[in-house]
Amino acid sequence: MQIFKWGDGNMITFYKTIDGNIIHINEYEPDCWVSCISPSNEEATLLTEKFEISTDFLRASLDEEESPHIDYDHKNTLIIIDIPIRNSKNEGIGYNTMPLGVILTNENVVTVCLKQNEILDEISRGVVRGVYTGLRSHFVLHIMLRVATKFLQNLKQIDKMSDQIEIELRRSMRNKELIQLLEVEKSLVFFSASLKANEGTLEKIMRGRIVKLYEEDKELLEDVLIEIKQAIEMSGIYLNILSGTMDAFASVISNNLNIVMKVLASITLLMSIPTVISGFYGMNMRPDLPFSNVMWFPFVLSAILMAIAGFILKKCNML
Repeated sequence: MQIFKWGDGNMITFYKTIDGNIIHINEYEPDCWVSCISPSNEEATLLTEKFEISTDFLRASLDEEESPHIDYDHKNTLIIIDIPIRNSKNEGIGYNTMPLGVILTNENVVTVCLKQNEILDEISRGVVRGVYTGLRSHFVLHIMLRVATKFLQNLKQIDKMSDQIEIELRRSMRNKELIQLLEVEKSLVFFSASLKANEGTLEKIMRGRIVKLYEEDKELLEDVLIEIKQAIEMSGIYLNILSGTMDAFASVISNNLNIVMKVLASITLLMSIPTVISGFYGMNMRPDLPFSNVMWFPFVLSAILMAIAGFILKKCNML
């Protein structure tokens, strides 16, 4: 079976561990890893016919809203896990998650995903050591371990990003930084939900009823669970810190608005004094008003009253 490629960016590729290294191969072989990214209709038909994969498994792997779970039929086992992805520039600065379908057949491991992602790219380039495509359960657990590691790396990036945005927000208090903090908070919410769902899936695998595990697999699975639990804890801590930061900045902005309104009200009060005095000493002024014939008296009286009012407002912390 040759490598198949139809359409822009859609392809089925084959990889196999040879002499301890993952190598790209041009033809299908037993014990190889089959990677499928955004399959076209023809490619989906190829997978269902050549590898006898259920169309329901493919549909679930390519559903953006699919939650992590395990499913199986009389031939294959499907494991859906969420993986972290970085939003594109036009989508904002945050992160999101998307499902990755891992299908265990009798001879191979097939991964199906909507988009190209760093996790599968790093595994295919040999960045992850000790990966053997012929050991199916071992290979799947290495994929999950890489997913957990990537979650932790992205959480650290989110923490650095939120610190930088907070520094900028202290300087400017602009809406741009507030929106960026909101995007980071949404990323943490997505991560937290996906990590908890992944943890539930891993716990089902650990029971050993659906996926056959060997002794070394159990140790690797425990490492994956430790990484996932650490990521869950980190996302919860960062989310609580960010929520507190957002509340604090909201209180600061509200307090600044109150201060501005208080100052404007005080200025309005001071400016109303000359208006009142000029109303008395205007064109229709009464002749019995004191100093009605003295032109400078209304100005002096206004200045004195404004000075007194300003002193009182200052004492009351209104200015």
